[in-house]
Amino acid sequence: MCDGAGTAGGGIGFVGLLGILFIALKLTGYIHWSWWWVLAPIWISWAAAIVVFVAILTVAVIFS
Repeated sequence: MCDGAGTAGGGIGFVGLLGILFIALKLTGYIHWSWWWVLAPIWISWAAAIVVFVAILTVAVIFS
């Protein structure tokens, strides 16, 4: 039986929270940014992850 004491909660995280905040502010009219900048926390995180993945893949190919 699981009592939940050993589980780790993931949560939304800082980037997700910032993205939701920016989207809510844009939809309510408090900010007048382009949608590119409103969604920047999401796409910048993905871009950084892709850059790290490509760098690791490149190092693995070079040293294998």
